[in-house]
Amino acid sequence: MFDYSLAHRATFFTAAILLNLSPGPDMAFILAQTAKRGMRSGFSAMFGIWTGAFMHVVFAALGLSAILATSAVAFSTVKLIGAAYLIWLGIQALRSKGRKMSVNEQVSPKGHMKIFKQGFLVAVLNPKVAIFFLAFLPQFVEAGAGSVSAQLFLHGSLIIVVAAFIEPPLILIGGKLSGYLNKNTQVSRWMDRGLGALFIGLGIKLGTSD
Repeated sequence: MFDYSLAHRATFFTAAILLNLSPGPDMAFILAQTAKRGMRSGFSAMFGIWTGAFMHVVFAALGLSAILATSAVAFSTVKLIGAAYLIWLGIQALRSKGRKMSVNEQVSPKGHMKIFKQGFLVAVLNPKVAIFFLAFLPQFVEAGAGSVSAQLFLHGSLIIVVAAFIEPPLILIGGKLSGYLNKNTQVSRWMDRGLGALFIGLGIKLGTSD
């Protein structure tokens, strides 16, 4: 079971690395939380994104993603909800006053849970992720290597494992920037505006996608 060739493994992991490096709402959300609130908040966002992505892996393995691929109503409903949520996050960022945060100030556990939930929703409410998994993962299913659902689940989970080697270093680097931003209200305010515009743009792009 799961007996794959070296070429299969090399092709898959290369694709998984490129996938995780590509910019999108998930990466933008993780880096935004890191820059504004520090590394712990960045990791909270990251785990939320991973949890949402894992849900898409489960949906793909169970065949539920096919519903989004074949039903225009289901796709449009999830798409509009996801787009509205991204736009709402963007508006919240635009309204931020870029206040300073004391070096000793810490985000509360409740705050980290809120960031985790937001990250989860950013990932799980993006139907394009579900469609991508449905189109991407079956290309690595091989006859005789195990059940189709098991292979889909394995490869989908490995994409998240690859993310574990890419995203934490980015958070550590972004954490270096957070100290400067929290001491400079003006720079922090303009970064909020930039992130707000980015999330609104991503929301509009998702909302108008086919």
